[in-house]
Amino acid sequence: MKEIEKNLNGAGLRIGIVQSRFNAEVCEGLLGECRAKLVQQGVAEDDITLATVPGALEIPLALLYMAETEKFDALIALGAVIRGDTYHFEVVSNESARCVNEVQLSCGVPVANAILTTDTDEQAIARMHVKGGEAALVAIEMANLLRDLA
Repeated sequence: MKEIEKNLNGAGLRIGIVQSRFNAEVCEGLLGECRAKLVQQGVAEDDITLATVPGALEIPLALLYMAETEKFDALIALGAVIRGDTYHFEVVSNESARCVNEVQLSCGVPVANAILTTDTDEQAIARMHVKGGEAALVAIEMANLLRDLA
């Protein structure tokens, strides 16, 4: 049996990031951790492209355009949806997650989804440091896996 090993070497990978500007403090924290982890794993700064969008619902469209260029080995979605007093939280959380997943399935480009969905600002701030770095590792691992499967 041939087993494909986990590969977290980011050298030579081209990574696209789409970051929401809504809930800016959390999103900037996610980006900082994500970028640091990408570079730590060997992704060159020049091979990272960042696009920002107004909010989480706009992330999938930017991801789709990036995926269709065929310039990226993997993409990363960064955002924060924090529960408010209305049903809008559920709509934004569910639709952004569904559409991010549709991008990777329709285009064949892996997308690491780090759009946080939390009840409070404090939860989002606590998670941003971990989830930004985790998204970078997921993107690298999936890009390498797809290369090995081809």
